[in-house]
Amino acid sequence: MPLVATNRPEAQRLDPDIRRQQILEAAISYFAEAGFAGQTRELSKRIGVTQSLLYRYYPSKQDLIEAVFDAVFLKPWDPKWTRALRDRSKPLRERLIVFYSDYAQTAYRPEWIRIYMHAGLAGMGLNRNYLQIVRRRLLHVMCRELRAGLFGDHPALRGLAVTGRELEMIWNLHGSMFYWAVRKNIFSSAETSDFDLRTADAVDLFLAGALALYPKLFKALQDQKSPRGQTPVVRSRWSQKTERARQ
Repeated sequence: MPLVATNRPEAQRLDPDIRRQQILEAAISYFAEAGFAGQTRELSKRIGVTQSLLYRYYPSKQDLIEAVFDAVFLKPWDPKWTRALRDRSKPLRERLIVFYSDYAQTAYRPEWIRIYMHAGLAGMGLNRNYLQIVRRRLLHVMCRELRAGLFGDHPALRGLAVTGRELEMIWNLHGSMFYWAVRKNIFSSAETSDFDLRTADAVDLFLAGALALYPKLFKALQDQKSPRGQTPVVRSRWSQKTERARQ
């Protein structure tokens, strides 16, 4: 009786770079579904390779997890985001809306959100590392651009470090955008509004709140720094325009 040839996936010889990428892509899908408690033995079965072959490319599960984090969170990071946020030739509102439209295409995908949430629930340091990147490369930039948009190059603000309260204000905007992606990709919530419209609404609400709060915030800071009776008056550009219109 003639032997029937088998064509098991693990018997196929692939270029090492192709095999490495195959394992990585499968790991992204697997960890997004099962979380980081998932076993590499099960992952190997899904790919159709032996566990020893998987470890030839990624010597440990931690090595594979770090490769997943790099592929999902770090490599897609676009330096153009920061440059565009700093482009003061365009209104701040437009810059924020365009940024979140671009950022969503990278960060609000199902595997990105699910892996991020699984990593946080597992208490892994990967989330903390990513949050540091977001804080340094995005939120601090947004804070300074918001200051410039509201007050211009006001002398009272020169050299004034971004405060924790300012960062929390920016987190309110950034967090609301993130939670939209959580509702969609974790809770499978039916979205009733267009993403671009929802983004514009979120930015408008944030800017309106910032306009009301920032003058009070900076007055409190200057009261702490300046001698009594010498607090410089810091009014937003928008407030100044309103005052001139009333005269």
